[in-house]
Amino acid sequence: MSRPCVVAICGSLREESHTRKGLGHALDRAAETGGETELLDLREWDLPVYDADASDAGGAAAFTARVREADAILLGTPVYHGSYATPLKNALDYCGFDEFENKTVGLLAVAGGSFPITALEHLRSVCRALNAWVLPHQAAIPKASDAFEGDASDWRFVDEQVADRVAVLGERAVEYATIEPDPPCLESRENVGADD
Repeated sequence: MSRPCVVAICGSLREESHTRKGLGHALDRAAETGGETELLDLREWDLPVYDADASDAGGAAAFTARVREADAILLGTPVYHGSYATPLKNALDYCGFDEFENKTVGLLAVAGGSFPITALEHLRSVCRALNAWVLPHQAAIPKASDAFEGDASDWRFVDEQVADRVAVLGERAVEYATIEPDPPCLESRENVGADD
C-alpha cells in the first residue's frame, strides 16, 4: 500500500511566518506516521487574484494538480479580522470539487490574539461546501508572537500542549487520509456556483 500524500497550503506570505512553522510541525508528524508530505508555500506560486474568466492564469494548473493529487490537505492561515487570510482564499478560489471532494482536510489557525476559532469555522464551512471531510480535530496557535522561541532556523514551541495539538493534526491527516467518503452534504449540493 502506498503512503498517503499530505499537502499543506500556507496562507501566510510573511518571511517569518508562524503559520508556516505550525504547518511544518504538523507535516513532520505526518511524515513520522507514514505520510508523504509537501508544503505548498503560496509565496512560491504565481496565483493572480482569481478571475473566473482566467481560471488557468499563472501557475494555477500546476497548483491545482498538486492539491488534486493529495490524499489529505492541511490548510493553515493567520487570523485577519476574525477570518482567514486573502492568499489562502485566493488559492482556494482556484480549487473546486476536483481538488477537495471526499478529501480529508485538517485546519490550523494562528492568531496574534487569544481567539482564533472563527477563522477555523469559516474554513470548515468552505470545505464542507466542497464536500471535503474535515477532521474533527483542529489546531490553533493563539498569541503567536509568544508561542515560539529560538531563531528562524532553530525554533521550538513554548507550550508543549500547543505543540502536541499541532502535531496531532498531521497525525490525523495520515490516519484518515483514506476514510470512506460520506454521502454529499447539504452544503455541497447547494454549492451550485462552485464549478462556474
